[in-house]
Amino acid sequence: MRIGDLAAATGASVRSLRYYEEQGLLTAERTAGGQRSYAPSSVERVRLVQQLFAAGLPSRTIVQLLPCVDAGVATPESFALLVAERDRITAQLAELEAARDRLDEVIAITEHPTAEHCPALREQPAAA
Repeated sequence: MRIGDLAAATGASVRSLRYYEEQGLLTAERTAGGQRSYAPSSVERVRLVQQLFAAGLPSRTIVQLLPCVDAGVATPESFALLVAERDRITAQLAELEAARDRLDEVIAITEHPTAEHCPALREQPAAA
């Protein structure tokens, strides 16, 4: 199957498929003319990679997990990787929630400015 056919079958862009290959997430044979040729099983592989990306995993983690997927075995190492990624995402969520809360405070101050937060509202000393 050619790269355009794989892209059409999976909804992935040709650029994404090339990236997957560069990262070691997908393999292709080369024709005598140098064109990529993918096995029919590549459709399932691309869909799996897309799911793992959608779950927030970076390509370096996906590369580490694929041998376990290929072997059909969940190892303690692969489980630890997944838990570590979940913890990383949880920490990012906490940081985003804190940033959102600070932004809510700024919005509230903007909607109802006070002298405490807005120097322009402070009384200016009388001119002599």
